[in-house]
Amino acid sequence: MPAIYTSHKAEVLAAVKDAKARALEICGGKAEAYGKQYCPVQTGNLRNSITHEQISEDTERIGTDVFYAPFVEYGHNQEPGRYVPALGKQLVASHVSAKPFMSPAVEGHSGEWASIIQSIMSSI
Repeated sequence: MPAIYTSHKAEVLAAVKDAKARALEICGGKAEAYGKQYCPVQTGNLRNSITHEQISEDTERIGTDVFYAPFVEYGHNQEPGRYVPALGKQLVASHVSAKPFMSPAVEGHSGEWASIIQSIMSSI
């Protein structure tokens, strides 16, 4: 007599998918908060622009669309003596050092991300 069983494959796959989405949302929210915490502030525009969003089943995007964010994150060269109307002053230094805020927000907490993911996945 053949064994009779009920497959729960669909429920298990749905639970895994839901757990992945929860883990991405939690990690993304925490990374956003760390980015805002580490962000240098003059006007608050850059810090306030940092967001996170899930862009696929497996990917959470954390960052900003402010055009000058890479110049802050990685540093940049500039022309001393040039007047910048937005700043209301002339540039003095030829180089502005990097002030990383997004890299440490994401890369500096990999153990925390692993712990969150492990905790959520073990709860299903």
